[in-house]
Amino acid sequence: MRILRHRFLIGLPAFMLAAATAGAQTIDSGITDLLAQATARLNAIQTPGTGPSADLTLEDAIARALDRNLDIAVERLNPQVIDLSLAQQLSVYRPSVNSTFSNSSRTNPSSTQLDGGESVVSDTATFNGGIDQAVQWGGGSYQLNFNNSRSASTSFFQGFNPSYRSTFQVSYTQPLLRGFSIDSNRQQIQVTRINRDIADIDLRQTMTNTVSSVRNAYWDLVYANQTLAVQQQALELAESLVRDNQARVEIGTLAPIDIVQAQSEAAARRQTLAQAEQNLATAELVLKQLIVDGTDDEFWTATLNPVDLPTVATDPIDLQAAIRAALDERTDLARSRRQLDINNVNLSAMRNNTLPSVDLVGSYQLQGQGGTRINRSGLGGGVLDTIPGGITDAFNQLFDAAFPVWSVQLNVSYPLGQSAADAAYARARIQVQQVQAQLRQLELQVATEVTNAVVQIQAIERRIEAASAARELAAEQLAAEQSRFEAGLSTNFFVVQAQRDLATAQDTELRAILDQQKALVELDRVQRTSLSGAGISIVQ
Repeated sequence: MRILRHRFLIGLPAFMLAAATAGAQTIDSGITDLLAQATARLNAIQTPGTGPSADLTLEDAIARALDRNLDIAVERLNPQVIDLSLAQQLSVYRPSVNSTFSNSSRTNPSSTQLDGGESVVSDTATFNGGIDQAVQWGGGSYQLNFNNSRSASTSFFQGFNPSYRSTFQVSYTQPLLRGFSIDSNRQQIQVTRINRDIADIDLRQTMTNTVSSVRNAYWDLVYANQTLAVQQQALELAESLVRDNQARVEIGTLAPIDIVQAQSEAAARRQTLAQAEQNLATAELVLKQLIVDGTDDEFWTATLNPVDLPTVATDPIDLQAAIRAALDERTDLARSRRQLDINNVNLSAMRNNTLPSVDLVGSYQLQGQGGTRINRSGLGGGVLDTIPGGITDAFNQLFDAAFPVWSVQLNVSYPLGQSAADAAYARARIQVQQVQAQLRQLELQVATEVTNAVVQIQAIERRIEAASAARELAAEQLAAEQSRFEAGLSTNFFVVQAQRDLATAQDTELRAILDQQKALVELDRVQRTSLSGAGISIVQ
């Protein structure tokens, strides 16, 4: 029965292969082309770690990240976007030029004796121009208008035919209370300018976090390299013990069964070495992701060789100075303070909306009249004489200010009772008090993070001292066990155990030194920025 089953299992793949071959022949040629294109694209992708070795210092890694990191590249665009938004908002205060040119003709039937004939034909041409602009300071606005018209008519009652009329008018509207210090346009501009500063702060935060990530990834790669070296050394010790035991078995001083434990330990060390190689490849890939700008970057395919080694830091840390530096330089605090400035701008706008609307409007106008003057013997009578004229007569009267017109008016508006603006302002004042409490809470959180980072460094220093002592003792213990084993006073078990203890002690020491480097990176980071972009609430 087992033989039949074995033959069936052997024949089954052959049957499946034949069926698959027959099915493959029916695949549509279009699908085959798609598969070929996909395979070509996959072959075009460069595999990381397949290129030549490249030495890399920590400073070089940081410089490459600042120049090529894609997160930083994206964040660099935000200030430019806000600059364009600010330019769009400032365009409100640019002058606007307007002009009108028209020509019309109208024929009206006569309905009274005063129409000037059985039918009256009137031709009118206008050519007007003007400038209007909102003023950023004071919230006012002005208008300049220069209007000109020419009219001709068949009516008997026209004193000028054709007639030219020109007017020049300037008017200015100035808010005295609401809208004087701030309005919606200026509010948006001030908020956008603050957001521009926040964009710079966010860029600095992204750069700081990226540099911290690069430093951590670099030390992780160093640790992975050194761990690999430790595991290679442990494997060499295990294989050396196997060879030594085999020699002892051959000369008859050791039983063959005693070699199994050494071989088992060597096999376990090979597995640990394979895991260390995988960890090294992963650590290298993490660092590459931070310092390259794409898969076509030369460092993407290179095998990175970190040349800087960690050093044990022994300098004391001034906790109070670190806290002061964090309170002065932290990007999240700077961002929150600028957001508090936004709240102050919004609060000022809300307070301004509660004021009465008092607008002072002044205007001044000059006008002139010109054209061919017709003198008649009476109303609708015959023409006595004609005095030639034109548009220059209207311009002369305009420039001489012969017919000025001016006006000044004061417009006042105030709602009775509590308005929606009053309620919004009262609510915003309470929210600002909450925001100030949030800022104090954030400052306390910053001080706590800095203190915790310093505590971690101090604790790691004690770990390094203990780990170094343990590694030295493990090395001495291994040497002693090997000497006793060679003298026949120990066994494979104790030698293998001593090798394991030494590898563990070396790894523990490396981990403690790496943890100190990463703790120093963390201390530097918490004095400059946070991992998140959290800030305080914005009052709307």
